[in-house]
Amino acid sequence: MSKQIASATLLALFASLSINAAEPAFERTEERVPCANYTDTKQPFFGDLHVHTSYSFDSYVSSQRNDPWDAYSYAKGETITLSDADANQTVEAKIQRPLDFTAITDHGEFLGQIGMCTSDASKLGYWWPHCIMTRSENYYAQLLAMGWWADIGVADTSAVKEKSFACTLSDCDASGKEFWNNIQQASEDHYDRTEECGFTTFVGYEYTDAPDFKNMHRVVIYRNENVTDMPITTYETGSYNFPKLWSDLREQCIDKDEGCDVMSIPHNSNLAGGLMFPDPKNQEEIDNRQFFEPLFELTQHKGASECRYDRLAGKGLGTTDELCDFEQIKADNLGMLGSVHGETQTDRADSVPIEKFAPRNMIRNVLKDGLALEQANGENPFKIGFIGSTDSHSATPGSAEENNYVGHLGRRDSGYRNLQDHFGSNPGGLAVVWAEENSRDSLFSGMRNKETYATSGTRPIVRFFGGRDFTPAMCQSSSMVADAYATGVPMGGDLSSADLKTADGSKAPSFLVSALKDAGSPGNPGIDLQRTQIIKGWVDAEGTTHEKVYDIAGGPNSASVNPQTCAPVGQGYTDLCGVWTDPEFDQSQRAFYYVRVLENPSCRWSTLQCQAAGVNPFSKDCSTQAAEQTALAQEGSAFGDVYGSCCINPKDEPFYSPTIQERAWTSPIWYTPESDAKD
Repeated sequence: MSKQIASATLLALFASLSINAAEPAFERTEERVPCANYTDTKQPFFGDLHVHTSYSFDSYVSSQRNDPWDAYSYAKGETITLSDADANQTVEAKIQRPLDFTAITDHGEFLGQIGMCTSDASKLGYWWPHCIMTRSENYYAQLLAMGWWADIGVADTSAVKEKSFACTLSDCDASGKEFWNNIQQASEDHYDRTEECGFTTFVGYEYTDAPDFKNMHRVVIYRNENVTDMPITTYETGSYNFPKLWSDLREQCIDKDEGCDVMSIPHNSNLAGGLMFPDPKNQEEIDNRQFFEPLFELTQHKGASECRYDRLAGKGLGTTDELCDFEQIKADNLGMLGSVHGETQTDRADSVPIEKFAPRNMIRNVLKDGLALEQANGENPFKIGFIGSTDSHSATPGSAEENNYVGHLGRRDSGYRNLQDHFGSNPGGLAVVWAEENSRDSLFSGMRNKETYATSGTRPIVRFFGGRDFTPAMCQSSSMVADAYATGVPMGGDLSSADLKTADGSKAPSFLVSALKDAGSPGNPGIDLQRTQIIKGWVDAEGTTHEKVYDIAGGPNSASVNPQTCAPVGQGYTDLCGVWTDPEFDQSQRAFYYVRVLENPSCRWSTLQCQAAGVNPFSKDCSTQAAEQTALAQEGSAFGDVYGSCCINPKDEPFYSPTIQERAWTSPIWYTPESDAKD
């Protein structure tokens, strides 16, 4: 693309800057100064909505001692100190680029118990044996404590859960209330309410139900400072009952008419064993899912949940899309975390073949099934937009940088343990919201409207619009974005056949896709773009779902990495813009469309850390190097095979490669035939 077109695209992306936000396009629900940087055509804000601190049981028990205030400081670019593999607080961590927004989402479950176990030695419960184990710096005691906490709460399958025995010795409810108040205070202390609007916080927590280690977790995000008295947890709902989370949030937040607004964001359906997205049982469930869950966390450190393709099997889970091999976990449940000294401790972590992997573990299949359910029953319960996040348990929001990854699980993946026990994990992703300004109301409105996208950790700037009369000339226009808003809908929006009608009848929808490469940070330039794609899903008259992937701009190339230095080799694009019209459009068929943006290849975090340890995954001598470095590590505190995973042959693995293609995924745009479109 020419420099002139690139300049026009940049101007269009950030046009219409205005300081006057007296009448914003969104509803203001809080008292604050309007942001000086207010943009009618919206701006991309990068953040992380899934972060744990020492207030979470699985963070504290891993020698992680940073609290919510520390985590927000990290998100703003300050340095914090983390545990090394030996539980010494020696690791300095700093993000290369600050975030625009963050939510601390410590586990609602055990909030009071962890507060009681860790914060006040004068209380009898503090000296309960399992509390002593939780505070221990002995690695094996910590692992036992971790298993105990998980078994009595998170992985428990009971309809009614019992609180731990320590709560009979001390008031866990009081400790939980204190920690919940602290979470709110830390959020307020770091929220920039001045006109500079430099950083936005959200009050939140995680609802943590994983019966038999099948993940049904949600992060709960409040719009403003008006929140429920306490987090609603599995103690209140029981297991297998996240619909009660929604009904309780409605009763305790929405219906109280006290300015409270909230959403819950599911994550890791890839590890849900097929339980995350069941058919709704009744109209209430449909209504609540549509209201409370407009977004899905598509990628984070426990894998990506877009789609699944097994290279060794040569087939996918309802797809032939070979790019669906990205950051896939072999198992389908949280047992994938059960590795110690390089040895898996549970058969739950065993690989699940494509034939037995639940289709709705992958969000693309969920979106397709939503179309089929709408065709059969009149409503789509699965109109879901996308974000990414990290799920950091090290109080490090936004730490999704492959070349700056210090782990996400405290000492459990610090230093060599990251390669030894968590090789299949990854740094996670980021949430990007298009909003007028960097304030809670503006960002929350963008999330509610699904004008969001997920990235695998980098920061490309992506626009996606659908409409009737888009033309390629828009890519060269300084008013591109304003025109697209005026005549179409952005990512997360809806089109009907009525929106596409002309005097001559209905047209096929056209889509505008614009992507700018990640600019990078000083000393760390962004990777060139390779291509942009549109993924279409639709349902035919018989109720059968289909999908197809279209390249829109750019395309496959010969770019690679230097095997010795991991420096990028070959060129791609600094920006890509295109207008595409669906060549197979059928106005009678429901459909969705979303964009996937691919960067040129770069080295995976594991490759960078292996090379830093003197083991090169690209070298024919990799095994020898791994043995030598493992022997050196064992002279210290390491046990077992430390660096052997560095030498995995990608030809023998269904998902792993020493290089990756970082990417972004936009929320879909849905098409509904006019006769079925709601008013």
